[in-house]
Amino acid sequence: MTMKIISTVLTACFLLTGTGCSDFLQEDLQGTFSSSTFFKTREDALLALTGVYSQAAFVSTSNVLWVFGDVASDDAIKGGAAGDIADIDLIDNFTYSRNNIMLENLWKYYYEGISRTNYVLQRVPEINMDAGLKARILGEAKFLRAYFYFTLVNVFGEVPLKLLPPINAAAINVPKSTVAAVYAQIEKDLLEAKAALPRSYSGADVGRATKGAAWGILAKVRIYNQAWTAALTAIDSLEAAAPYSLAVVYSNNFKDSLKNGAESIFAIQHLSGQLPKLGTFLNQYFAPAKDNGYYFNVPLQNFVNEFEVTSGSVNDPRLDYTVGRSGKKWVNGENFDPLWSPTGYLQRKHVQPVRQLPIIGDGNLNYVYLRYADILLMKAEALNESGQTSAAMVPLNAVRKRARESYLNDPKLPGFGVIPTGLLPNVSDGGQAANRLAIRHERRVELGFEFHRYFDLARYGQQAAEAALAGTTFTYSKRYFLIPQSELDTNPEINN
Repeated sequence: MTMKIISTVLTACFLLTGTGCSDFLQEDLQGTFSSSTFFKTREDALLALTGVYSQAAFVSTSNVLWVFGDVASDDAIKGGAAGDIADIDLIDNFTYSRNNIMLENLWKYYYEGISRTNYVLQRVPEINMDAGLKARILGEAKFLRAYFYFTLVNVFGEVPLKLLPPINAAAINVPKSTVAAVYAQIEKDLLEAKAALPRSYSGADVGRATKGAAWGILAKVRIYNQAWTAALTAIDSLEAAAPYSLAVVYSNNFKDSLKNGAESIFAIQHLSGQLPKLGTFLNQYFAPAKDNGYYFNVPLQNFVNEFEVTSGSVNDPRLDYTVGRSGKKWVNGENFDPLWSPTGYLQRKHVQPVRQLPIIGDGNLNYVYLRYADILLMKAEALNESGQTSAAMVPLNAVRKRARESYLNDPKLPGFGVIPTGLLPNVSDGGQAANRLAIRHERRVELGFEFHRYFDLARYGQQAAEAALAGTTFTYSKRYFLIPQSELDTNPEINN
């Protein structure tokens, strides 16, 4: 394949689930196109953008974000059969080499997304089409490029900043940029994207990047860089952009029948039972062997112990929304068997009942990358770190209130209708240091197994990260993973 061929995987529209998308998903595959003959029409532009969205999805086993977000953290281990994909264990213990297949998979998968994005950004401006739609498509592409680079910079640190399609050696063989430079480009893309994106969509377009999503990831970028005041500005803008709110019941965020609800700010869309396949493979990765799953990414006791319990032995309800454990029902309705997992636990958020699916590896659940609870906890963190310690308790306690009020809103909970005494009380302002620990605790239990924990640890600093990952060979100087050997072999501009 020459460099002038666009390898756009035109697998219909991952972004377009929900009302009205079924007709669009029946489009025939269009094959592989030359850049000299493609990008001529409005339809070409939308189809190419669909190819960009597809590279954020978990249809392919190459999207191993969960390995770096969860397994590399203190929340999980690889799980699965002994020796199955041993390279995941090496990532978990920080004893990997540059030839580790997990490094290569993530690197290639996300750079393919960037390559597709760069084609859209270069060629769509040349198309004679509605100016408003064109601007929106370019805004979505910039948003997605920022999303891909935000992942890459937080996994690998200094990475090549590729902003042009790979049509010549100079565009392919790019040297590493500093972390600061990559973040600057991410912020630039998001600021330009938010100006072009709408506040919301309807019908078949639900699931595309919105103005609120751009502000939300921009807030996350600024939190990661400890730009607290700027992060608060982005959060204020997000809240003005759309009426986001917490789902009444926490677990509604992880039900396929309630996708793209008021708490979802940016979710990677999946749809099972389609040809070509549009469903998520995460369902098979994380399901027990009895359901033909691989039971990877299993919770550790340390994670389970993080959840609060009352003096009357009532657990934070988020524990059983997140983790399968002995004495509780599994997603299929049967009793959970701790022998299904090497730790006695399985995570639930990405697993569906097998009766709902055509095949186990074709899940219908979205991956919710950014939800409003995350925004509220970022707001609490930014307020606390900027000295507004009392104000920080308001968004923190809003998240806790939703969790404890599960007992008022989820009839499946034992004792439904009454909040158990002492369950998840409001946190009082204890000063910046104590508040910081409370907010970090809340992030861990609220966002557990949503692929964020390792990146949180890395940004918390040396003391927190090394304490959490004690028992591995992790050191703070190794918080970024090595660039894969395959990239060093093919890109002479990268020296290490």
